[in-house]
Amino acid sequence: MSEASLTLGSTLPENIKFGWIPPTPEKEDIKACGIPITYNASQGTSLPPLATTFPLVPVTNMMTEWANKKVVVFSLPGAFTPTCSASHLPGYIANLPALRAKGVDIVATIAYNDPFVMSAWGKANGIHNEDILFLSDNDTAFSKLLGWTAGERTGRYALIIDHGKIVYAEKEPGREVTVSGAEAVLSKL
Repeated sequence: MSEASLTLGSTLPENIKFGWIPPTPEKEDIKACGIPITYNASQGTSLPPLATTFPLVPVTNMMTEWANKKVVVFSLPGAFTPTCSASHLPGYIANLPALRAKGVDIVATIAYNDPFVMSAWGKANGIHNEDILFLSDNDTAFSKLLGWTAGERTGRYALIIDHGKIVYAEKEPGREVTVSGAEAVLSKL
């Protein structure tokens, strides 16, 4: 993790926020849209109602605090892109039981795409619940904090955050999925 602002052992900073459309049974159809909210990974469950992308629509959805969980985050340049769809995401879907068996509480993928695209990508891949959170790093703020972008998009990398501390952080040296894939992450848990 040589080029990143955060290093191994760093504490997850305050105000880590992503765009997110929480999955609901009535929105399982890929053409059904939910309302994007702000997923605040840094805050606990005592949050006031979260602001939405559409300020006139109140949303009360209390987020889980990453600081007290074991979290795996894998980032990719874009939903529905060849490498991301053919190998990166499927590896995590196939290894969800193994990740849970290793004590992982939250699995999240982030990409440059907006929350609508991320939600549709989850549905297109059969995820209709919170087994994997499909989060939008639309302005690449989180990836920029790490120093791991791919031009204007999020880079391809993986993190393990254990009770607020970054214990694994690897960025892919090229376009392939090696150090950021589910198997590599599992080997570090």
